[in-house]
Amino acid sequence: MKQTKLDIMSILPDDLVRYQKFIGFMLKYWNSDLLNHTANSALQETQGDEKVIEKFDQSPEELVEDLKNMGPTYIKLGQLLSTRPDLLPDAYLKALATLQDNVPPILFSEVHKLVEEEIGSRISKAFNTFEEKPIASASIGQVHKATLKSGKPVAVKIQRPGIRKMFLDDLDTLKEIAAFVVKHTTTGKKYAFDEVLEELRHILLQELDYNREAQNLISLGRNLKNFSLLTVPQPVLDYSSSRVLTMEFIEGKKITSISPLYRLENDLSPMLDQLVAAYLQQIITDGFVHADPHPGNIHITKEDTIALIDLGMVAKFTPNIQQKILQLLIALSHDDGEATADVLLNMSEINEDSNVKTFKKVINHLVADGQNQMAKDMQTGKMLIQMNRIAADNGIHISVEVNILGKILLNMDQIIAVLDPEFDLRKAIQTHVHKIMRDKMYDELKPENMFSILLESKKLSENLPERLNKISHNLANNEFRMKIDAIDESRFTDGFQKVANRITLGLIIAAMIVGAAMMMKVPTSFTLLGYPGLAIIFFLIAAMGGIALSYIIIFKDEGYKHKKK
Repeated sequence: MKQTKLDIMSILPDDLVRYQKFIGFMLKYWNSDLLNHTANSALQETQGDEKVIEKFDQSPEELVEDLKNMGPTYIKLGQLLSTRPDLLPDAYLKALATLQDNVPPILFSEVHKLVEEEIGSRISKAFNTFEEKPIASASIGQVHKATLKSGKPVAVKIQRPGIRKMFLDDLDTLKEIAAFVVKHTTTGKKYAFDEVLEELRHILLQELDYNREAQNLISLGRNLKNFSLLTVPQPVLDYSSSRVLTMEFIEGKKITSISPLYRLENDLSPMLDQLVAAYLQQIITDGFVHADPHPGNIHITKEDTIALIDLGMVAKFTPNIQQKILQLLIALSHDDGEATADVLLNMSEINEDSNVKTFKKVINHLVADGQNQMAKDMQTGKMLIQMNRIAADNGIHISVEVNILGKILLNMDQIIAVLDPEFDLRKAIQTHVHKIMRDKMYDELKPENMFSILLESKKLSENLPERLNKISHNLANNEFRMKIDAIDESRFTDGFQKVANRITLGLIIAAMIVGAAMMMKVPTSFTLLGYPGLAIIFFLIAAMGGIALSYIIIFKDEGYKHKKK
């Protein structure tokens, strides 16, 4: 049997440091008001409650500093938490968002060494210029501006040395702790902490492979080529590896840096409309989605287009999930709470402990409350994430794709709030979803898509006359039979007959005992042990019959039952 790290004798010094770090963090926050009451406060905020959030034990800035001190893995966890309004109040979400930028840079000497090792060439030979000061720094890596020998400006993303091992070690520690929590606490089981960490591990391993990100940039650029107001920087594969990614440099600003004057002088609604359409196409049509469009990854270029910068985190949706998400978005756009609940349940794992009735009721109320809000106040992403929490509270495990969709739309809400607060996201979704639905219907009617249907129809038409002939022949000769897999009639009849036999035998034994008791009072010359002999014989026969019947019932029938199983 495999030994776990929670076995104290197997904990190595490095493991001990990681456990000590995590346990110290949990001891600080486990009994705090933030952990115990934040979900209720967040829920009140989403429902428009004007109640002021109480003062928690730890400030938002303190939580951010604690996560920074924990290391890059926990910085990444903090980034994920920054998109979960169902778990944390707004002040904490805004504080955690700073984890996306404010991390110490890598020394240029390390950058220089790593780049030359990965691309197999000296920086001076590969690049015309290479700026020492990074233009961006994050928990996994940092970006430097450079120019190729051709004069083309590029951005070079370098992975932090040793970050992969650090992530994997921390994740292994968290995996052991999560398994323990899931096994011994109802909360851990309810929210499936082990599955959450497994998903985080998958995401991080994808982000750590820059070769994969380069291919993601190529795929997304190809898929979005028809959107004139969107730009996806393409990689320079000759100067890229698993730890270094060189790509086109996009001259522009983060949307969070856009001035109010720029918003006043430019109509940004067409740009936002294309952005919404592009993400809906990714989700419903392509099945290949940029899963982390937070404001830091969306830039406004000098050409007044939107650039999607970071493609380390992508999601892939199956055709079945795409169809269900399409149904979900249509239901939400029509403010149909019943249909929304039904689609969500169709995408969920339900067991005997699931409270489906309450889930439907609360979802209906949530959708109805959203219907009464102004367009600019509607936050579809926050609503979807809240639905995920409602499902968890009622023992329902919604497909992870719903949470990904909620996160994407939540980021859309944040982008719209910065660029054009009056933009009606609900109407844009409704318009583009209906267009996508029409396009999918037309696409299915294309000759190439009808070919498989024609082949199946050809097989049916070839085999149908023969099958109809057999059916009519059997009907005419009274030989037509239907086999229904229902009750096993033979076994049912045998069981019923056995019960009848047991009752009959029991009645005979009872009659013999009663008869023997009556014969005890009749004088006779034939005696056994001083009692009437015939009565004693009947008593003995009845006793042996009773013992035999009891043996058969207790042992033989039990064996018969197990045999049938």
